[in-house]
Amino acid sequence: MTKPLVSVIMNGYNAAAYLRPAIASLLAQSYESWEVVFWDNCSDDDTAAIVRRFTDPRIRYFLAPRFTPLGQARNLAIQHAQGEYIAFLDCDDLWLPEKLARQIPLFADPEVGLVYSDTVFFNGRGDEKRSYGGVLPGRGNCFRQLLGRYFLSMETVVLRRSALESQPDWFDPRFNMIEEADLFRRIAHDWKIDGVPDALARWRVHASSWTFKYPDLLRSESLLMLDRFRTLYPGFDQDYAREVEVLMGVITLTEARDAWLKGNKWPLVRHFRAQPGLRAKLLALAIVFWPASGAARALHLRGDVLPDELLV
Repeated sequence: MTKPLVSVIMNGYNAAAYLRPAIASLLAQSYESWEVVFWDNCSDDDTAAIVRRFTDPRIRYFLAPRFTPLGQARNLAIQHAQGEYIAFLDCDDLWLPEKLARQIPLFADPEVGLVYSDTVFFNGRGDEKRSYGGVLPGRGNCFRQLLGRYFLSMETVVLRRSALESQPDWFDPRFNMIEEADLFRRIAHDWKIDGVPDALARWRVHASSWTFKYPDLLRSESLLMLDRFRTLYPGFDQDYAREVEVLMGVITLTEARDAWLKGNKWPLVRHFRAQPGLRAKLLALAIVFWPASGAARALHLRGDVLPDELLV
């Protein structure tokens, strides 16, 4: 096989439930110069057997010598990548056939280090929601914007390999929830980003996601990330004070929403009461009376996806 231009990183741990359609969506790509680096993080289900049933030589299977956190597992997989570009597909997500064909040409600009696209959130009941509605939230120099309100979705991102290698390190192994947000923000600090406004991927929403199982990690990991940015970027606190304030507000809202979903509405109400304007106060009052699905829909923020029972 000739050297591929794109290396697709797939990290799997007990991923058998959704793995077949994920790999099938890769095989359906109209763009053909790719390889898969599948890193099996010591699964004890049928993950290995499913991967090996696909006989395409572009699919390269690796069994980890021991289980590692996801960020470290991604780093280990990337070490085996041969491509000039690095893309990511988690085992429960899907790509549309034109994804790579639409994204790779955007790297013709040598200053672009990351390309993304719109995506569709979907669940097992058939409910769907476009992430951006066909309008990209940012292009060009987007570090400031991404710091305050992170808007990238992992399954859509393709990296220029030299942009990845320009970083002091890749995925921070300390992180289990924001490992990609940390890395992609750092790349956006040094490189331009570009994107395709059409939805080129599908993100499967399910309650076993880390986002829903361990919501408390968002604050602790984000604080560690900010400490690191202070080290990397002199004058960070002064230059990005407003964006850090926005980020902490998003975290507080996410925590309040989690409390509300568990039956405690008042942290969310207090959050909106603290916001200026009549509209926010009315929304705080409405939360007390709205059913869960309606409030969750009203409070949906980019980056805060909803589990099956709330994506309605």
